[in-house]
Amino acid sequence: MNQTKGGLKGFIQEFWKYRDLLKLMVMKDIKLKYRRSFLGYVWSILNPLMIMVIMTMVFSTMFARNIENFPVYLFCGQLLFNFMNSSTHEAINSVNYNAPLLKKTYVPKYIFTVATVTSSAVDLIFSLGALAIVMLVTRAEFTWYILLAPFVLLQLYLFCVGLGLFLAQANVFFRDTQFIYNAVTTAWMYLTPIFYPLESLPEWLIWVVKHCNPMYFYVGQFRDLVYTGTMPGPVILTAGWAAALGMLLVGAWSFSRNQDKFILYI
Repeated sequence: MNQTKGGLKGFIQEFWKYRDLLKLMVMKDIKLKYRRSFLGYVWSILNPLMIMVIMTMVFSTMFARNIENFPVYLFCGQLLFNFMNSSTHEAINSVNYNAPLLKKTYVPKYIFTVATVTSSAVDLIFSLGALAIVMLVTRAEFTWYILLAPFVLLQLYLFCVGLGLFLAQANVFFRDTQFIYNAVTTAWMYLTPIFYPLESLPEWLIWVVKHCNPMYFYVGQFRDLVYTGTMPGPVILTAGWAAALGMLLVGAWSFSRNQDKFILYI
């Protein structure tokens, strides 16, 4: 995924060489998001809280009777899906938006996509404070399993980096990628049990979600650790890591294969 030789070793060396640039780009993205904002980073907590309250009011009458502590159930799914949705949508244009810089000097092209997803991950970490508030208000039980939640977030982060790389390189050549992806994520949201119990779906659709929806792997694991206070099963754990590493490999391979052609299209 670079222009240096040496395979994986060369990539690691280059990535380490540009680590300070990555940090600067992440900090720049975060500052731009909250520039001229009175509340600043507090919006990372307030925004998901406000959305959660609205969605709880809308869907609680339909599903709350079947779901204990519906706000926490909803919030666990909402936080993870919103991170995937926002980070990958921003990653789509990460190469195109930085075309002027790429034309002037050599910078590893993947660094822009990785920085975009990472800045969204920082927002996700801030949003966990909102989840803690909801759990305290609703008197949810805190268990030691919560300490394992970062491993689920790591899986999701790797998945989003891989998906972001794939989308970014595709959008360089086919600008309609971003519009198609909007429709995909809308359907993806409704096929992920965020505000409804999985059991409410038909059996054939439950099978599809459990076997073909990567976000189910991460939302399911996260809910097991935070909402239910149990250890995720080996099947969903294996599926989560396999989806994350598989998507990362696909994204890295496609990006590396096409990055030398970017200059002709951006």
